Amino acid sequence: MGFRVLELFSGIGGMHYAFKYAQLEGEIVAALDVNTVANSVYSYNYGSDIVKTRNIQSLSAKEVAKLRPNMLLMSPPCQPHTRQGLQKDTADKRSDALTHLCGLIPECQDLQYILMENVKGFESSQARSMFIGAIEKAGFHWREFILTPTQFGVPNTRHRYYCIARTVKDFSFAGGKIWEDMPGTKAQDPTLSQISQILEENVSADFLVPDNVLTKRVLVMDIIHPEQSRSMCFTKGYTHYTEGTGSAFTPLAEAESHRIFELVKKIDESTQETEKPEEVLQQRLELLHQVKLRYFTPREVARLMSFPEDFNFPEETTNRQKYRLLGNSINVKVVGELIKLLTTK
Repeated sequence: MGFRVLELFSGIGGMHYAFKYAQLEGEIVAALDVNTVANSVYSYNYGSDIVKTRNIQSLSAKEVAKLRPNMLLMSPPCQPHTRQGLQKDTADKRSDALTHLCGLIPECQDLQYILMENVKGFESSQARSMFIGAIEKAGFHWREFILTPTQFGVPNTRHRYYCIARTVKDFSFAGGKIWEDMPGTKAQDPTLSQISQILEENVSADFLVPDNVLTKRVLVMDIIHPEQSRSMCFTKGYTHYTEGTGSAFTPLAEAESHRIFELVKKIDESTQETEKPEEVLQQRLELLHQVKLRYFTPREVARLMSFPEDFNFPEETTNRQKYRLLGNSINVKVVGELIKLLTTK
């Protein structure tokens, strides 16, 4: 019998793509999420039959039993555990769904496999202790990881917590620790793809970093060049906030952009007044324009998150919505490799 997968907090279908990546026999029996915009993207790619706009807290053991899932894939809200948030943990209302599931899992008799993804920091939370207690009560063997796509050849940093669990047989590698690499692999990173390999051609000028951001924030931006093999974690605030939300791209070689930024710094050092003369501001801005700095497009961000080329957004989805949805999603390749590990006998 093939796998019958229940996908919770399904978003734009990252777990579904990861299951396909793992090339296992089976089907997604239901995908549940409260976000209607995310659900419209999921439906656009996979049809509307399995997608349901649902509050997870209302899911009952009886409903789960009707679906007969033997695999649960989920990425619960990370906001209660993020470094930038209040870190209210289980006291945060956004943790209520996971709390509900922890009560539900021991009642789901058909369930044999679980994969859960969350933000780095979850590993030291009360929610994690509650979750591990629930799966142990249900008879699961479990292992924990903190992994990033760069370990899988993807030039993007996105450290995330993962837990894989199964009832069928214990894993062949040790528990009692958080793995920071894949069991059986060498510690060194694989060869990383260059950023140039994920770029779109003829990108619209709409993606150029606007002048007000160039003027005030450019020197704190993480700027990536074509020959580099890295990028920052993209968050839901990408393009809306400047710092810590993701990298920007310049087509210039690193030495050339560095030369331009040094000229900009010289202007800044030579004119320390609070208000620079208009002609100085214009000269500074013209220099910054030479860098041709732009945001990564939603397609490029999707590629860095290992979504396949046949993944698309409905026409009505705005770029702001695309970035928010991608920022809340998972890296398909990392999760796909963990699904393989989860189901290896």
